[in-house]
Amino acid sequence: MFRLGFSLARPSAGLGRTGTPVALRAFSSSPYNPHGYGSDPFGQKIAPRPYDGTKPFDKILIANRGEIACRVMRTAKRMGIKTVAVYSEPDANSLHVAMADEAVCVGPAASKDSYLNVPAILNAIETTGAQAVHPGYGFLSENSQFSDTLAKMGVAFIGPASYSISAMGDKIESKKIAEAARVNTIPGFNGVVEDVEHARQIANNIGYPVMVKASAGGGGKGMRIAWSDADLIDAYRLSKNEAAASFGDDRLLVEKFIANPRHIEIQVLGDKFGNTIYLNERECSIQRRNQKVIEEAPSSHIDPATRAAMGEQAVRLAQAVGYYSAGTVEMLVDDDRNFYFLEMNTRLQVEHPVTEYITGVDLVEQMINVAANRPLPLAQSDIGINGWSFESRVYAEDPVRYLPSVGRLRTYIEPEQAADVRVDSGIVEGSEISVYYDPMISKVITHGATRDEARMKMIDALDNYAIQGVRHNIPLIRDVLTAPRFVEGRITTNYLEEEYPEGFQGYSLKGIELDELLGVVGKIYAQTEAFKRSFNTETTAVLNDGPTAWDTHIRIAGVGEYRAVIHAATPERPVFMELVEENRVLGYDTDSWSPGQSIIHGAVLALDEGKATSYDPDGPMGDISLVSTPTSQFVCYTPLGFKLVHCGTEFDVQVLTHRQYLASKHMLPKAELDTSSVVLAPMPGTVVSIAVQPGDRVVEGQEVAIVEAMKMQNVLRASRDGIVKAVSIKAGSSVSADEVIIEFEPLPKKEAE
Repeated sequence: MFRLGFSLARPSAGLGRTGTPVALRAFSSSPYNPHGYGSDPFGQKIAPRPYDGTKPFDKILIANRGEIACRVMRTAKRMGIKTVAVYSEPDANSLHVAMADEAVCVGPAASKDSYLNVPAILNAIETTGAQAVHPGYGFLSENSQFSDTLAKMGVAFIGPASYSISAMGDKIESKKIAEAARVNTIPGFNGVVEDVEHARQIANNIGYPVMVKASAGGGGKGMRIAWSDADLIDAYRLSKNEAAASFGDDRLLVEKFIANPRHIEIQVLGDKFGNTIYLNERECSIQRRNQKVIEEAPSSHIDPATRAAMGEQAVRLAQAVGYYSAGTVEMLVDDDRNFYFLEMNTRLQVEHPVTEYITGVDLVEQMINVAANRPLPLAQSDIGINGWSFESRVYAEDPVRYLPSVGRLRTYIEPEQAADVRVDSGIVEGSEISVYYDPMISKVITHGATRDEARMKMIDALDNYAIQGVRHNIPLIRDVLTAPRFVEGRITTNYLEEEYPEGFQGYSLKGIELDELLGVVGKIYAQTEAFKRSFNTETTAVLNDGPTAWDTHIRIAGVGEYRAVIHAATPERPVFMELVEENRVLGYDTDSWSPGQSIIHGAVLALDEGKATSYDPDGPMGDISLVSTPTSQFVCYTPLGFKLVHCGTEFDVQVLTHRQYLASKHMLPKAELDTSSVVLAPMPGTVVSIAVQPGDRVVEGQEVAIVEAMKMQNVLRASRDGIVKAVSIKAGSSVSADEVIIEFEPLPKKEAE
C-alpha cells in the first residue's frame, strides 16, 4: 500500500492551477526561518542524506501514548528502527508499552505529571540513547520549547522547526502571516482581545455570529460561537478558562463565524531543502463540539481547480514559515467553494490515514526521513488520487450528549484488518478508559474505488467491531453513514446539530433491518434453549426429546412487540420463526455461533410472500429467499432475555413464554427517578466552580456549576426555578457520573404562583 522509495529526479515541487510546476523559494532570511532551508536551528548548513537503503536512525522515542504511539512504532519497525515508549503509571500495561523495544515510566496518571513532564521525557531520551523523538499529536507535538531543547541536546525532533511551530501555533500571528502570503483569511480582529468588553466591541463591529477561540492550541478546545452579547460573555469566560487549562495560554481572538461551512484541510509535506508539496484534501465536516468524528478523502465538494488553488495557497503558507515535515492547513469552504484559512496544525493529524490510503504515501516514514535530513523523494506530479477513504473516530462517550464514558473494556474485538480496512488503536481487551486522557478508543479507516464502496466497507467494519464495558459512538457513526443526506455528500460542520437537534436518540431500523434483528433473536433464543438442555441431560436421546418449538412474545425495547413461534434447527433446516400476527416466516442460518460468542454472522431467510399460510414446520423448506447476510453481536443474558447489538446499536430483548407474557401484564411499571430537584454530574470529572450556595434562589437555565472532563468544560444549569437546599461538592473535587452536586427545593407556593 505504501511507497518505500522513489527516484530523486523530479520537477519542482509545487503545482499551479493549470498543473504547471511552480518554483519554490528558499528563504535566506525570515523572522520565521532565520537560517534558511538546509540549515539546522543554529544556522549550521546541512547536507542532504540520500535514500541509500540505510535506516535514518537507530532508535527513536515516541513521546505519546495510545494509538498514535503504536502507529509510529509500526512504521519505525518496518524501517528497522528500534523504538522507546514512555508511559504513565496507569499505562504500564498498555499496548504501546508492549510494542516498544524499551519503555520508560515518566510519572503518575495526570498528563502534566507524565506525558507533559518534559524533564522526565528528556531523562528517558538520555538514558535510552534515542537519537530522535516523534511527538505524535497533542501533548508536546506543538511545543516549540521542547523542540528547541531537543536541538540543543543533539536529538532530532520528528516534526517542523521550532520557529514554524511558534509562528503557526499562535492563531493571531498565523493569520498575519497568512495574509502576507496571499492566503484567504476570515474577517476579524487581527490581534489579542484585551477583555470581555473589547471582545464585545469587536463582535459588534464585524457583526454576529462570531467565533471566540483560543490563540494557542487546537482540537476544538477553547472555542465557542456567540450569537449575541449575552452569548459572548459566556463564550469569552469559558473559552478563556479552557485555553488556560489546555494550553497554558488564555489569549483569545474574535473573528466572523462562517455559517454552514465545510471543514476541509490540505495535507502538506516539506523537507529541509525547499521542497514542499501538497497531498490533496481531507473533508472533516462531521464534528461535535468542534472535534472531528468522520473524515474522508478526497472531498466530494472540491473540484480540481479548487483543489489546486487550495493546495497552492497551503504550500505558500508553509514556505512563508520555512516549514518542513508533515503539516495541515485547515480551511473553511462555503457552498460556492470560496475558502478561508482557519489554522495550520504543525504536526501529524489524527486523520492522516485517509491521505495515506488515496496517495500511497506513508506520512510517518516521510517525517522520519525529513528529520534525518533526507530530501523528499516525491514531486507534486507523483501525488494522485487513488479511490476514496473514510475514517471513523471511535470515542468512549455517550453518543446522545457527547459526554465521556469511562470503564474497563470487558469485550474488545476489532474488525478483521485487510488491505482496504485498517484499525489504528492502542488498547486491548481489559484496557481501562480513564478520565485522564482523550476518550478516543481507535480509528477505523477504509478504502474503496468509490466513495460509496469505501462507505459500505466502513459500515461492515463497524458491524464487526465489538466493544463492551463503556459506551461508545458507533451507533451515531453508523446512523450518519446510512443517512441520505450524508450518502449524497450534502454535509457541513453543522450536520450533527441539524440532523440531531435533540441529540442522537438512537439508530432507527430501516428496511430489512428489522427482519434481520428478529431473525437473529430467534437464532439466539433457540440455540440458547438447546444449550440449556445439553447441561440437563446425559444422552443424545433425551436431548432430542426436548421441545422443538416455542410459543413466544418478543419485546424489543424501543422497537416493538411480536408474537412468534420459534422452531429449533434440525439437520435439514435452520432456525425458523412464524410471526403470528404478521403471517410471515423468517429464518436465520449460521454454523458459526454458540452461546458466549460475541460476533454472529448469518443469513436471514424468508418464506416467499403469499406462502406463509401454507408453511409446514415439519415439511420441506419450500420457496425460501435470502433476505440478507448481516453481522450482529451478542452482549449478555438478562433475566428474561438478552442484549444484542445490531446495526451498531444495542437492543434490550425479552423473549417471554406465553405464561410469562400473561404474568407481565399485571406487573407495575418501574417508577422513573425524578432528577428535577438535583443537579447531577453528567460524567466523571472535576468540579471547576460552584456558582451558588444554600439559600440562593435560582431560575430555570441559570448556571450553577462547571464540571471539567478531558480539558472540556461543561456548564451545569438549574432545570427549574427553586431554592438551593444543599451543595454537596466543593470546587476542585472529583466527581463520578450521576453524583449529586446540588439539591433544590421548590419556591414557596405564593412565589411559585
